[in-house]
Amino acid sequence: MPEAPSTHSIRVVLADDHEILRQGLKLLLGLQPEMQVVGEARTGHEVIEQVERLCPDVVVMDISMPGMDGLQACSIIRSRQPETQVLILTMHESEEYFLQALHAGAAGYLVKKAAPAELHSAVSTVAQGGVFLYPGLAKVLIRAYLNEATSSSVEPSSLQETTQLETELHVLTPRELEILTLVARGHTSREIADRLVLSIKTVQAHRAKIMEKLDLHNITHLVRFAIHHGLIPPKL
Repeated sequence: MPEAPSTHSIRVVLADDHEILRQGLKLLLGLQPEMQVVGEARTGHEVIEQVERLCPDVVVMDISMPGMDGLQACSIIRSRQPETQVLILTMHESEEYFLQALHAGAAGYLVKKAAPAELHSAVSTVAQGGVFLYPGLAKVLIRAYLNEATSSSVEPSSLQETTQLETELHVLTPRELEILTLVARGHTSREIADRLVLSIKTVQAHRAKIMEKLDLHNITHLVRFAIHHGLIPPKL
């Protein structure tokens, strides 16, 4: 009898220097029929080697690791293997680490006290090209870029720039523009789905399409774009 095809569609590499935590994550993700842990690493150097060898869909990685930390490793992975998404899973809830992780190219940021269901949702979201931010952190990102916008004046400086921005918005459907605005203002996929009476998968598909159309590669690019177009309110 021929062997049944694998149902695993999301291949994951785990990177954390604590063996017990890695094994716990492996067990949790192993409960999901669409996920498979294909590699493990305990240092930044090891996870880079694993990614280059295995080409996983997602790396779930801590920040604090011996030698090269997770932020450095994330930046290298994203430059060498852009098809692999990085989900930071850390004990750090500080704004500084969060913003550094996004600048390094992470597609998601989750704290270790999160519920198992949130881990599953985060891995699924980033694997599909979406962005997953631990609740409350999206507004941190928006505030950071609003401050930057205020200090550096991001308003279009010419008629040509204004026309270009309007052209960029016109590639979006009304629904995509609506979802872009909600994402940029810090709403999660679940909140958007409830608000617009859509499934979470539909919201994630719209978000991936928006980023593809606008050539945006991470949440920092998306928020910066939204600020340029006046989609973010002046105060949060």
